[in-house]
Amino acid sequence: MSTDPDYGKLTKRIVFTDTEHQHAKLIIRLKHDGLRQADFFRSIIEGYVSGDSRIQDFAAEKGTHSQKRKAKSKKLAGRGKSIAKDLGLNEGEIDNIFDMIEQECPDL
Repeated sequence: MSTDPDYGKLTKRIVFTDTEHQHAKLIIRLKHDGLRQADFFRSIIEGYVSGDSRIQDFAAEKGTHSQKRKAKSKKLAGRGKSIAKDLGLNEGEIDNIFDMIEQECPDL
């Protein structure tokens, strides 16, 4: 990443368009679930970029990934779970692996 001390602190707008009807359905659903629009989109983006398999699978169904790439992704995901199992990590530890690394190596 960048060595700029402000990297990651500046905000960027993510904008897209959809139909009025789809927007209305989204707002109703968000209110029903007690979510704010910004929180919803931030959580989806965070899940996607952090590799949450549920979001990755959903996006892959909607996207144009090649079959070869999908197979490779599944293979790599399986390898990661195998390594975690070999290391004796439970699901909670796997979910918090980056927090654990940060505690052990705060300079990274």
